[in-house]
Amino acid sequence: MANIKPFSLFPTISDSLLSNRFDQIDRLFSQLTGSRPIASPVQTYDLKQIDDSHYELTVSVPGYQESDLTVSLKGGRLLVEGKREEKSQEDNEKWLHRGISYGQFTLQFDLGKNVRIEKAELSRGLLTVAIEYELPEEEKPQLIAIENKDKN
Repeated sequence: MANIKPFSLFPTISDSLLSNRFDQIDRLFSQLTGSRPIASPVQTYDLKQIDDSHYELTVSVPGYQESDLTVSLKGGRLLVEGKREEKSQEDNEKWLHRGISYGQFTLQFDLGKNVRIEKAELSRGLLTVAIEYELPEEEKPQLIAIENKDKN
């Protein structure tokens, strides 16, 4: 598996100074050697807040079909997995460069409780997952009516 990336919809102090330093050092050595950074993500994604309870996760999955992808939610953990087989090389094919990655990837997002996946759609190499955060009734703010005792 290529990439496991924990992520929370709600801000936490998860990126420590040391992990950021490791990423910076990794990128520096990669620039010097020309090799790919160890910590570089295989799949890129965007996360957008639509309103107080709705979010949209978009994962870049060029070349993947619906049958190559799995989206699952268990215990507040969203897993986006992809597995794509490399095309077999024909005897008469002569590749000059093969930079398109094949294989598998896993993205992991820790979303917490009270999360529901509304839908997942694949279009033009982008997998979009609609996420709803359902606040339980007992956790919603309650408005209390104020009575005026001075009125007769």
